Amino acid sequence: MTDQRHERALIIDFGSQVTQLIARRLRESGVYCEIHPFNKVDAAFLSEYGPNAIILSGGPSSVYWDDAPMADQAVYEAGVPVLGICYGQQLMMHQLGGRIEGGTSREFGRAFIEKVVEDPFLEGLFHSGDHEQVWMSHGDHVAEMASGFGVIAKSPGAPYAIIADPERQFYGTQFHPEVMHTTHGRQLLRNFTHGVAGLKGDWTMAAYRAEAVQKIRDQVGKGRVICGLSGGVDSSVAAVLIHEAIGDQLTCVYVDHGLMRAGESDQVVNLFREHYNIPLVHVDASELFLGKLDGVTDPERKRKIIGGLFIDVFEEEAKKIGGAEFLAQGTLYPDVIESVSALGGPSVTIKSHHNVGGLPDRMNMKLVEPLRELFKDEVRALGRELGLTDAFVDRHPFPGPGLAIRIPGAITRDKADTLRKADSIYIDEIRKAGLYNEIWQAFSVLLPVNTVGVMGDERTYEAVLALRAVTSTDGMTADYYPFEHEFLGRVATRIINEVKGVNRVVYDVTSKPPGTIEWE
Repeated sequence: MTDQRHERALIIDFGSQVTQLIARRLRESGVYCEIHPFNKVDAAFLSEYGPNAIILSGGPSSVYWDDAPMADQAVYEAGVPVLGICYGQQLMMHQLGGRIEGGTSREFGRAFIEKVVEDPFLEGLFHSGDHEQVWMSHGDHVAEMASGFGVIAKSPGAPYAIIADPERQFYGTQFHPEVMHTTHGRQLLRNFTHGVAGLKGDWTMAAYRAEAVQKIRDQVGKGRVICGLSGGVDSSVAAVLIHEAIGDQLTCVYVDHGLMRAGESDQVVNLFREHYNIPLVHVDASELFLGKLDGVTDPERKRKIIGGLFIDVFEEEAKKIGGAEFLAQGTLYPDVIESVSALGGPSVTIKSHHNVGGLPDRMNMKLVEPLRELFKDEVRALGRELGLTDAFVDRHPFPGPGLAIRIPGAITRDKADTLRKADSIYIDEIRKAGLYNEIWQAFSVLLPVNTVGVMGDERTYEAVLALRAVTSTDGMTADYYPFEHEFLGRVATRIINEVKGVNRVVYDVTSKPPGTIEWE
C-alpha cells in the first residue's frame, strides 16, 4: 500500500473484465486507488486501508444466485461515499432492501440516458442536449429501489440508470462509466471522487517517485540488489528508479536470448552502461536458447522454455556476482490484480521476468518491486520523471519471449533474422510516416506458410509475413490501425525487395477482444 498521506479510493472487484479501467480513470484524475477482491474486504481491512471513497465494480453474477459474491456490510457502514457500477448497483440495492429482477430487460451496447433531476453527480453532462451516450451490459435490472434512493437519470431500457441517496452519498449506475463508449464517463467518475467525495486528487508521479525511492532505501538498507533487464520499459524504469535510490548497490543482468528486436541489445547496453553508468552484466545466451527451442512448435512450450532458461542463466550470473539479497522485478499493478482474482482467490504464481513460471525457492531472495502499484501508462510517466527519453518510454510493448511467439511453428536463427529485418523495416516506415505514437503496438509475424510468387523472371516459393498494428487507450481492448493503402504498399515493397525469404506481405485487421492485456 502507498503512503497514508494520500487520499485514496477503494475499488471492490466482483469479477468484471473492465474493473482495471475504473482504477485507470481514477488515477488519471489524480486519485490514488487500489483494487481488492470482494472476499478480502471486511471491517478490519477497511479500518487499515482507510478509504475516502468506495466503488463496487461490475461482475458476471446475478445477485440472487446462491453463490453470488456479496459486499461485507461494513462497506455500507464505513461512513464514506459509495458508487455501485452495474452489478455493483444491483448489489447495493439487493443488500440495502431493494429488489432485482432478471431476464426481462436486457441491454447490451450503446444506450442513451436522460436526466430526471439535477444532482452534483451529473455536473458537466447533458451540455450537448437532453441525452448522454453510455455503455450498458446487463441482463438483470433494479425493479425496486432501496429506501432513501431516487432516480436521477433513466434510459428506455433502464428506468433506474442512475440512482442516488444524497444523504448517505450512495450512488449507482446501471451502465459502465469506465469504458470509452460512455462519452463522459471520466467526468462522471470525477464527479463522484472530486464532487461527491470531495477529494482533491493529490497523487502525482513526482510524489510517487520520491516515496518509492525512500521505500527502496528502507527495504534494502545496505544490501545488494540484482535486476533482470529485458530491454523493455518496465524493467528499465524499475532499474533506473532503484539505481537512484541505492546507486552501485544495484547490478543489472541482461540476458540476450537471441530473439530480441533489431538493435535492442546494443540500445540496452549503451543506455545503462554509458548513459546511466549502472553496473551491467551482458550475457549472450542466444545459442543456448535457440538450441533448446529447436523443433519446438507449441507457443506455450516456447514460453516455458524461455522462462525456465532465463531463470537458470540469471541464477548462474547472480552466483558469480555474489552477495545479492534482493531481486528486482518490473511487476506492474495489472500483474498484481491478475494474481488475486476476485472469483478465483489468491494465486501462488509470482510473475517472472518473462510472465511464465515463478521464482524458484532455491534462489532464496527477497523481491523488490517498485512498480507494483502502477499501470503501464504510469510507468511511462515515471520513466519521463526519471529522465528517460520519450523515444524510449513510448516504445511499443514487446513480450518477454520476444520473437519466439511471433514465429509460429519451429524457430531457427534464419527465421529470427528474417523476421527481425522485416520488422525493423515496418517500424521504420511507421516512424517516417509520423504514426508511431498513434499506434499502441505494431509488429510483424513470420507465418509458417510459403507461397508461390514471381519475382522478376523467377518463380519463388517463400514465406508470408503478416503485419499487425492496433490502437488502444487502455491495453485491454484494441482495434486495428486503418493504414492508407499507399502506406501498406510502400512497406510491402520494401520488405519484399530487401528481405530475402519473404515474397508476400498481408495486413491483419483483427480487433483485440476485451479482457486481455497483451496482443501477441
